[in-house]
Amino acid sequence: MLKNWLKIYLHQIKNNKFFTALNILGLSIGISGLIFSILYWNDEQSYNQWNPEKEKVHQVLTKIADGVIWNTSVAPLEYKLKTFDELESICYFKNFYQKDIIEYNGKKEMVDGIINSQRTFFSFFPFEFVKGSKENALPDENSIAISEKTAKQLFDNKEPIGEQVNYLGKILVVRGVYKISGRSSVEPQAVVNFIDKDLLGNKDQWGNFSYGLLIKLKNPKDSTSVRKKIDKVFYDEGVAKWAKEEGISPEEFIKKRGENKTILSQLATSRLHSPSAGYPEGAGNYQFLLIMIGLSILILILSIVNYVNLATANAIKRAKEVGVRKILGASKSNIVKQFLFETIITTCFAVLISLVIVELSLPYYNEFLNKELILYGNQFYIQLILIFFIVISVAGIFPAIYVSNFETLKVLKGNFGRSKSGVWLRNGMLILQFAIASFFIIGSYIVYEQVKYMSTKDLGFVGDQIIDVYYRRSDNEDDTNIIFNKYLTIKDELKKIKGVENVTTGAFSFGGSSSSSSNFTYKNANVQSQNMAIDFGMMEMMKIRMAQGRNLSANLSSDTINSVMLNETALRMINEKNPIGKEINWNDKKFKIVGIVKDFHLYGPQAEIPPMTFFHFKTVDWMSYNLDRIHIKISPDNMEETLANIEQFWTKKVDTKYPFEYGFVDKNFARTYKSFVNQRNLFGLLNGIVILIALFGLFALASYSIQRRMKEIAIRKTLGAETKTLLKELSKQYIIFCIIGFFIALFPAYYLLNKWLENFAFRIDITILPFIIGFFALLILTLVVVLSRAYQATRANVLKYLKYE
Repeated sequence: MLKNWLKIYLHQIKNNKFFTALNILGLSIGISGLIFSILYWNDEQSYNQWNPEKEKVHQVLTKIADGVIWNTSVAPLEYKLKTFDELESICYFKNFYQKDIIEYNGKKEMVDGIINSQRTFFSFFPFEFVKGSKENALPDENSIAISEKTAKQLFDNKEPIGEQVNYLGKILVVRGVYKISGRSSVEPQAVVNFIDKDLLGNKDQWGNFSYGLLIKLKNPKDSTSVRKKIDKVFYDEGVAKWAKEEGISPEEFIKKRGENKTILSQLATSRLHSPSAGYPEGAGNYQFLLIMIGLSILILILSIVNYVNLATANAIKRAKEVGVRKILGASKSNIVKQFLFETIITTCFAVLISLVIVELSLPYYNEFLNKELILYGNQFYIQLILIFFIVISVAGIFPAIYVSNFETLKVLKGNFGRSKSGVWLRNGMLILQFAIASFFIIGSYIVYEQVKYMSTKDLGFVGDQIIDVYYRRSDNEDDTNIIFNKYLTIKDELKKIKGVENVTTGAFSFGGSSSSSSNFTYKNANVQSQNMAIDFGMMEMMKIRMAQGRNLSANLSSDTINSVMLNETALRMINEKNPIGKEINWNDKKFKIVGIVKDFHLYGPQAEIPPMTFFHFKTVDWMSYNLDRIHIKISPDNMEETLANIEQFWTKKVDTKYPFEYGFVDKNFARTYKSFVNQRNLFGLLNGIVILIALFGLFALASYSIQRRMKEIAIRKTLGAETKTLLKELSKQYIIFCIIGFFIALFPAYYLLNKWLENFAFRIDITILPFIIGFFALLILTLVVVLSRAYQATRANVLKYLKYE
């Protein structure tokens, strides 16, 4: 029986190559899209799942103002936490990777992924130790634990345990070698224990939020009580004491300056659901993940609908085959099994082709997501099998039952008329295809316009021909005067290089962030602003404009003592119409406002512009510790030669140990919205795929409908009907279906695209234009397909369809 079914299937393929190719191609595209989304989903969901402590471990985040959440905490909290009975352990760590050189016996290796943490780190992230043990990996500040990769870099095949390496001028003993057990929020290549000394130096600083903090609860259910206890500590040690120092009540202090609130982010869900990216590996984009899954499911639905439409359209040609088989004794169930068998084979081909598509496209997909996804794993194969059975169930059962219900005498006589319910079902599927296609066309246009708006928006600064050079201080540069004076020396030398037009610096990076934030007060206003320490000439070089007042000037000594500038956002928050000459209270110091800077984008065009406070480095000397970038404007003439001379000077006179690292400011800033550019490209690609699949289905149903009406067409032509009249009659219903599908898509498109636009502080408004364009684009494509197919039908030989009458 199976052999007979296979022969019939192969015969059908031979006689219907085009329809078979459309079937397989449509399904394979839909399945491959879902596979891509599943790979992305599995990777994001896998973070920290290997970690047996994931339910107990929580990161301590601090909400310091509405919409402002820091992923850091304060050093003195450690002593209070040790008294909490609910806690099993605590761990302070620097929640970012350090990239630096580790040296062994004269061999220097640049290691990217060094974490500075307390000794308890490996009880929070219990990686498997291949050498040594997690309990003894970081017993003191003279120890280091390294990953297998780093061990290979430094020691090749030599035994690393007990060996000494040089890191940041310190001799460290290798105590352990571990391997990363799975995707983790922290995947360090080396772990050191330098942080305790730093914590000790800040043991009384309740306002210095500089440290990542992890706590491990004995019972995860105690998170709420622990959070309330931490809030109580901040109230007692911060609000109550500071209010007393100011001679006001705690309530008045909170109204004036606000109050810190604690958020505990569980490690198990931190990758996708943490309110702040508090780990070195960053946070996932849960909304984008849902978008990927949702769009891929829509495309698979479209592919299955297309398959059903093609299958039912092709069933006309097989109606007599079914009638003959029934006369020969085949039952309905037997015919259903036969057509399900054919669907299984078709789906197998589609799955194989989809895997080939995925494998060939995976490098580009990984580049798009900045990941290293691969096809493997029991979970993936189980999901693939599930997709296989879902496709067979949905795509195979309806066409099989549809064909098995053909009435024997009618199909042998050539009458293929079906019930109204069957017609409405097929028409309903066509309308669904129109609705999905409308959604994608409208969505693609809106996404394109938003990304275009971001890429062409006035940023408030000009970063052309300006490079941002990473400046690494020497280990012995602890004095702020030494740090800034060395910068001035470097600045003078750089200006001597041919092609260098200007040199300046700021304690922030465009497209990155500022290095610190502080609270200032003015009258009853309390503002948490970004500290924007600058050198003279920074604003002019970046062409950042002034809204009121003046810029900081080297000719005025007060501009290195007590002068400050605010941006327009900060001005709106203090609600002062005449700010010039007024004083603000910044960290218990009085600063005079000399200018208002026009708002400019710092984090990216999609992010809100925060309040900013500008002052010279000498005005707040400790900001020199954050001087880690030097901005250089170079002439467009002989740029390569100028960059080569800067690099030569840098590696010989400034930093002889490390490679020269720089980036163009405008390109660095463009990376801040690269993910949204990727979303635009993705939507555009999917839009093309959806339209292609929808046209397949439209072609199939048009072919089916016109084939059913060939006798009618033949009679009309015999009675003298003109071609244009026939074309109008044949295309009318598809125009109606197109309009219905479009209106079905209107609300979902508007609602979902509006939700997507809420990600942007600066966004376009959704107008009627995308909907008009979407409608006419869909209508034109529909008419092209239907009219071309209808025109072919009007050219057919009428005698062929009248000879039985």
